[in-house]
Amino acid sequence: MYRFLLSRQWVILTLVCLGLIPTMVELGFWQFHRHENRVERNQRIADALTADPVPVQRLTSPGHEVPDEDRWHPVTATGTFDGEHEVVVRRRTAADEQTIGFYVVTPLVLKDGGTVLVNRGWVAPGADQTAYPDVPAAPKGEVTVTGRLMPDETTEASGIKDLAGLPDRQVMLINSEQRAKALGREVLGGYIELTAPEPRGGKPEPVAEPDHDSIGTHMAYAVQWWLFAAGVPVGWVVLVRRERRDRLAEAAKDRGDGQAGAPRLPEPAAAD
Repeated sequence: MYRFLLSRQWVILTLVCLGLIPTMVELGFWQFHRHENRVERNQRIADALTADPVPVQRLTSPGHEVPDEDRWHPVTATGTFDGEHEVVVRRRTAADEQTIGFYVVTPLVLKDGGTVLVNRGWVAPGADQTAYPDVPAAPKGEVTVTGRLMPDETTEASGIKDLAGLPDRQVMLINSEQRAKALGREVLGGYIELTAPEPRGGKPEPVAEPDHDSIGTHMAYAVQWWLFAAGVPVGWVVLVRRERRDRLAEAAKDRGDGQAGAPRLPEPAAAD
């Protein structure tokens, strides 16, 4: 009664099941690795945020590409803000991750020489999107700032298109190389995401600390895929047993119908 497994329909179904099992197992491991990467990233962020601040020149220099291990590391810088060459970065969200506005990026001319970009925070747009927004002025005189060291933004890394023909003093990316060309002087690689001192009146709104508590749902998805993989052979066996039962029932029915329609033989005559 299992010869039906050699039929074209069942061979195809069996091959599909055999293909689904390793595919689902692999998808489960893919989600598991994403979970591991998220946990590792969270730990790296937590370690960086709790590290002691160091002078920014210790971790970066002109043309330097900030590596992952230095990202979010607290740094300090002492100098004077160059408000004349301040720019705003378009299409950035506030801490609520819903309201679209601008980041305010102001060059800080370092006391010991050189320049570093400082992301002072977020401001809301005005009624005219092409006009420069209302930005509180940067502190005057010599200041010491503390913040998180961040790598330069690029289209490849962020997915943000670097549009041309933008209004005056508006940019799409925070990129030290681009600003160095515009300023005509060397700029340290990467930029500082300001955390201190706090701006007067809370404006610009400081950039929120990166999330390092949530681990997402990758582990749940991994377990889900593995359960699906385990369920495929179980489902195949259930279907086979059901098919066998249906065929046995059909065969029994056919035998019953054949017996019912057979001619009855005459009964032998009783002996005298």
